[in-house]
Amino acid sequence: MHGQYIRNIDRQLIGEEDTFLWLSKGDLKAETESEIVAAQDQALQTKYYATKILNTETDSKCRLCQQFDETVDHIISACPILVNEQYIKRHDRVCAQLHFNICKETGVQLDKKHWYEYLPKLVETSQGGKVTILWNQQVQTDRTIPNNKPDIIICNNEKGACMLTDVAISGDRNVIKKEAEKILKYKDLTI
Repeated sequence: MHGQYIRNIDRQLIGEEDTFLWLSKGDLKAETESEIVAAQDQALQTKYYATKILNTETDSKCRLCQQFDETVDHIISACPILVNEQYIKRHDRVCAQLHFNICKETGVQLDKKHWYEYLPKLVETSQGGKVTILWNQQVQTDRTIPNNKPDIIICNNEKGACMLTDVAISGDRNVIKKEAEKILKYKDLTI
């Protein structure tokens, strides 16, 4: 299984230097790094791994949904049982970290030192009022638009322009598809 992740990634879809930067920084324990690499290579002990690689008599179907093969990719981003709670929690934590970093970069006074302690407020304004950051806010429009609630909106009050940010936590194979879905989803709102 070693090297499966590297063989399967589409090098046109990623910035290799950025993708593997976490490996060269050296700020993870060796055990943590090896677990992440094993997960990327689909070499963690899943039912699919036991059936196909170890050749055991195990059923390869997911123990939660019983519908699909239990692979690392399935557990991380495709199990219908985990969608309603676990994936949403992960999405919201990623959005909170992104919101925290945007606030820091734009000069918003924060009451927490670390992102993992931070709970985003619905509206944050930078010192001097140059930037307003909206968290999970519905945008009022003059006509009905079905998708009008992106995760984060950054408004440059001086230029009168806004940037919409909507986060997707997808498997590596779905990045392009998800990006296209998000762009299409918010096309009316962008216009």
